[in-house]
Formats: sequence, structure tokens, C-alpha cells
Amino acid sequence: MKEFSARGNNPQGKNMKKIMGVVGSPRKNGNTHILVSTILQGAQESGNETDIILLGDHKIKECTGCHACWKGRICPRHDDMNDLYSRIIECDALILGTPVYWFGPTALMKAFIDRFVYFNCPENRAKITGKPVLLAIPLEDENPDTYTPVVEFFRKSIDYLHMNLADMIIAPGVGRKGEIREQAEKMKEAGEMGRRIGLDLLK
Repeated sequence: MKEFSARGNNPQGKNMKKIMGVVGSPRKNGNTHILVSTILQGAQESGNETDIILLGDHKIKECTGCHACWKGRICPRHDDMNDLYSRIIECDALILGTPVYWFGPTALMKAFIDRFVYFNCPENRAKITGKPVLLAIPLEDENPDTYTPVVEFFRKSIDYLHMNLADMIIAPGVGRKGEIREQAEKMKEAGEMGRRIGLDLLK
């Protein structure tokens, strides 16, 4: 698997929407990557265009809280996030995938979300208001107390940004690289989730 952009089976592109997946795991072809890609495949099957970002392939610096973006200026961090903003704005739905690290998202995903301060000013908030967000969270542990803080982190952040938490898939008990493929029900659930959001967007 790699970063890609693909169109679903919709030759005329009629009402075609774009669903973008963001992989917050540093491990390529791991459980998070597989889960997000499976959701995107479902979205393609329902006739939509998909896009994927592997955060490990991008340089995203920490937010310094300078608020330059609130004043209409380009972020002075001068990294890949400045290019990713346009892709976030252009997509019709966003899939955020991360494994659980110490009861939270990965550092890659946290840095990515921290830079959403760009969307916290009135001029930019409207660009993502109401945008559907889906979560994909695989983890090795099976205790709900382990993944609940991650879900709440996303839930509160998404709500604060006036986006819409549309769906989520939690896949506990997967630690080995690619182990999610052995969970047929979870793989099926991921594909169905992608098809469902794809069809909802086409309505």
C-alpha cells in the first residue's frame, strides 16, 4: 500500500465525492493502514474518489500557537501541513486512523490535529463546518478503558471544530502487523462503513 488517489466506478463522475483517509501510524501496511484503505475501498465501490495521506511520509512540525493563520498569514512552520490544508478543504469526508499509543493517538496524528488550529478562526472554520469525519482505531489491548480516551479526544476536537463525527470502527486485539486481516468481521465492517459514507455523500 502507498499514498494514492483513485476514482470509484462512476464513469461520468456524476455527483462524485472525495473521501480522504489519514493514516496516523508510522508503520506502513500495518493494521491502521489496512483498515483505512479498506474503508476507502468501500467508498470507491459506491462510486467515489478517494485519497490517502500517510502522515509518516510528511513533515509536520508542532504548532507553536503563534496564531499567524488567524491573521490571514501562511503558517510560518513551512512544512507539509501547508499543502495538506487544501486537500482537507477539498475532500467531502475525512477518515482519521490511528493506533492507540499510551491511551492517546500517535504523535503523528496529534501533531496533525494540533495544526487544525488553522480552522479555528472564522475565515477558515466555514471551510470544514459540517464535514463528516470517520474514525478507525486498531489497538493491541482489548480493554475499552484503553481506547475510550482516544475516542473522546477525537469526539471533542471534531465537535469543537463544528465537524460531524459520522461513524467509527474500533478494532481491539490486533498487535501484530497486518493482524487485522485475520478479523473477517472487522474487515467487512470497514468496507461497509466506506460504502455507507460513500452512498450517503452521493444522496
